[in-house]
Amino acid sequence: MSAFFLLIILAYFLGAIPFGLVVAKLMGGPDPRTAGSGNIGAANVYRLLGRNAGAFTLFGDIMKGAVPVFLGRFGLTDLGGWHEAGVAAVGLAAVAGHIWPIYLGFRGGKAVATSFGVVLVISPPAAAVLAALYVLVWQRWRISSVASLAAAWALPAAMGLLSASKIYLLLSAVLSAFILWRHQENIVRLCRAQEPELRAGEGETQDP
Repeated sequence: MSAFFLLIILAYFLGAIPFGLVVAKLMGGPDPRTAGSGNIGAANVYRLLGRNAGAFTLFGDIMKGAVPVFLGRFGLTDLGGWHEAGVAAVGLAAVAGHIWPIYLGFRGGKAVATSFGVVLVISPPAAAVLAALYVLVWQRWRISSVASLAAAWALPAAMGLLSASKIYLLLSAVLSAFILWRHQENIVRLCRAQEPELRAGEGETQDP
């Protein structure tokens, strides 16, 4: 049981690492908290610094969800019948770290990539469906927030169809709710037809 609580703490602090800020500083770019949309996620970093910076940020944000959940799924064998609940708690801790990072005064990102990392480990088929949906929607509209919202809405359905676990289904519903909640401003801009397309090097545009 002590390993479980240690992993919860590790998941939060790993999830709280602001990879967008780290990548921007290493590449000599502007602080994503004060440039573009002010968001530390991959889309804003991509817009500010280009494809490589966006890809590095995306990979880091995915991994900080995937790594602790992987450790939980294959390491928390002492939880017995509570194993899936423990894995779900670890995933939530990682996502909470991303949304409320202690390193940045509890002001973080929108949880899309980190949630995807969690889903990638607990249900690779569901993750594949969501990734395909994201790409298809983005190719059609070229707006990152539209693709993110579509994937968030589809997350519980994908998990329900492709995973037999009720615990993971509940987890997916919570993650979906987090993502939708964090995209409130994007939804308002979409309703006003003010949400921009995702393009590199746009600097001060409003990022999803």
